Amino acid sequence: MPFLPTGEQRDFGRSLDALLTAAGTPAVARAWAAGDPGPGLALWRRLAMSGVFTLAVPEAYEGAGPLPVELAVACVELGRHGVPGPFVETVAASALLAELARRGEDGPAKRLLPGLATGGTVATLAVLPGDAHVDRPGTPSRYALDADVAGVTLVVQGDALRFATGHGPVRASADPVRRLASPSPEGEPLASGPAVVAAASHAVDWALLATAAQSLGVGLALLDRTVAYAKRRTQFGAAIGSFQAVKHRLADTLLGLEFARPLVFGAALTFDGADLAAAKVSAGEAAYAAARTALQTHGAVGYTEELDLSLWLRKARPLRDAWGTPSWCRARVLAATGARG
Repeated sequence: MPFLPTGEQRDFGRSLDALLTAAGTPAVARAWAAGDPGPGLALWRRLAMSGVFTLAVPEAYEGAGPLPVELAVACVELGRHGVPGPFVETVAASALLAELARRGEDGPAKRLLPGLATGGTVATLAVLPGDAHVDRPGTPSRYALDADVAGVTLVVQGDALRFATGHGPVRASADPVRRLASPSPEGEPLASGPAVVAAASHAVDWALLATAAQSLGVGLALLDRTVAYAKRRTQFGAAIGSFQAVKHRLADTLLGLEFARPLVFGAALTFDGADLAAAKVSAGEAAYAAARTALQTHGAVGYTEELDLSLWLRKARPLRDAWGTPSWCRARVLAATGARG
């Protein structure tokens, strides 16, 4: 479907780009990975002032949403700059609480959504295995992202929603800023029943969109940095970007990302489950291909952690699988196609 962002949406993206460029985000990400969330939380507060946390929160709870297209614009920029923190999980938690309120369970929303909308509360969300059916993204994870930093950890298990009172040991992942911990099995119950199941599936849809847009941003950042490197790195007296094989690889990477872009923003417009899954798998695969191209073009220097490129290289694969593995996304699209046929 055709999609052109409005002038306001383009200005929003440019303002976030300027904010994150000035913030020196690579240094913020390195501090987060080292266990110092201070600079990341300071950046979180600056992002809150720009309104990014209001986009999935209804106006009745101090939000501006739901605004999925604006959320996609924001997440592309967050991915391009490698912003650390459980942004997707906070968005998903906001969507879950808002949907619960829409279905008559407004107690948790009144209690938590205003803090999430203003950025005063960092939240993470885990959807664990349970007896009730939730359209879960692939194999349910037993981990919550950045539970050691989040002020609120929400857990959905079966048809029950609860606070987690704590978490287990923090574990490293392929992406050093994705810090994983098992949420505590105990905690205050917040809601239960069919409304929780429906709200959890709704939260998964918001997480799909946010992760797809972040993947697109990561892929664009990798391509930009690889093109710049190919222009300045010389072999045999010529820039490697002038070699036909390198040109073809970069062109293929660009095509993959530009194919994913309209799927991401089209899914934000329709907010259809199959469209969201298609956007997620396309953006995730395109970003992963961009990472492979970046590593091959940079050569051995691409493996070094000293190079900022590594911050994006190590994001592509985890984001490809987060909140919807490629196989799960394809199965969701095929199931929807079969139902429509």
